[in-house]
Amino acid sequence: MVEEVIKRLEKVFPDKLELNFSTPFELVVAVVLSAQERDAKVNEVTKELFKKFNTPQQFANASLEEIEKEISSVSFYKNKAKYIKEISQILVEKYGGEVPKSIEELENLPGIGRKSANMILYNAFGINEGIAVDRHVLRVSQRLGLTKQQKPEKAEQELMKLVPKDQWGKFSNLLILLGRYICTAQKPKHSECPLYDLCPSKEL
Repeated sequence: MVEEVIKRLEKVFPDKLELNFSTPFELVVAVVLSAQERDAKVNEVTKELFKKFNTPQQFANASLEEIEKEISSVSFYKNKAKYIKEISQILVEKYGGEVPKSIEELENLPGIGRKSANMILYNAFGINEGIAVDRHVLRVSQRLGLTKQQKPEKAEQELMKLVPKDQWGKFSNLLILLGRYICTAQKPKHSECPLYDLCPSKEL
């Protein structure tokens, strides 16, 4: 079933995030900003932000107040500014200004959890280390009967057994888009869903 899900969804959605970025580091910044915030709002902010600062060195050298000012329209901007500055300093001091390519190293960065690390690894480097389970992936997976788990970490472990490893990142990207636009939390759009006939929850 999983292969069929992926096959159908990739005809409808692109295998990519809706966050705009042009380097792995820009993706890290965008992912930090996207916590409890809409991607469209993050893209609005990063469009201007990345004109001023777009390397770890530039963010590390900027004052916290400067970063806060640039991102003040996103939720929890003070915490996020702190994370971005700390991440930038770590990347400069420890990694020569490069974004590390291992899940353990990414998870050690301030403000980056497992979900974010998975997103960064796949979308910046094409590396499949796990499945990024956000609220959309969790909801769609539950509705499809792929997991009954309520916790993202446990759902991820189950999904990793069902989805072929080379499809982990793609699976996550596609389910995020399905969940955002069609399989919504309230009033899912059954008539538009490419998985309607496969779905055990179609009576919702």
